[in-house]
Amino acid sequence: MSNWLINTLIVAATFIGMEGVAWFTHKYIMHGLFWNLHSDHHHKDHEGFLERNDFFFLIFAIPGIICLGLGSFYGNTIALYIGIGITLYGAAYFFIHDIFIHQRFKIFRKSEHWYFKAIRRAHKMHHKHINKEHGECFGMLWVPFKYFFENNKKTEV
Repeated sequence: MSNWLINTLIVAATFIGMEGVAWFTHKYIMHGLFWNLHSDHHHKDHEGFLERNDFFFLIFAIPGIICLGLGSFYGNTIALYIGIGITLYGAAYFFIHDIFIHQRFKIFRKSEHWYFKAIRRAHKMHHKHINKEHGECFGMLWVPFKYFFENNKKTEV
C-alpha cells in the first residue's frame, strides 16, 4: 500500500476516532469533573464573547500540537498524520458547533440540509438540560437516528 493511502487512512481514522473522544469527554469529563468550566455553556452566566467552556478548545488542541510537533521536528510520520486528523476534527468542531449551531458568528443561519438540521436538533436537545445530570446527545457529528426522522416528519407536514 502506498504511503499517501496509509497516511490518508491514519488521518481519517483519527478524525473518526475523535468523535468518540469528544463524546466520552463531553459526557464524563465536561458533565462530570470539569462541570465548573462547562456550565456557562449551558447557563450563559457570563458577559462577553468568551466562555469558561472555551478552555476546552485549548485542552483538546494540546494532543494535536504535540503530535504535529513530533511529526514535524522529529520525523515521526504517524504522529504527524494523527496530529493532522486531530486538528481537522478541531476545525470541524469549531465550524459546526461554534459557528453553525451556536451562531457565535452570524453565518450559515438558514441551512435546510437534512443532516445539518438533525445535528442542530440533537444539540438543542442536549442544551435543554441546564444541569450536568440527565444529559443526552453528547456527540457532535454522529447523532441518534431519531433526529433525522423528526426532521422528515416536520418537513412532510
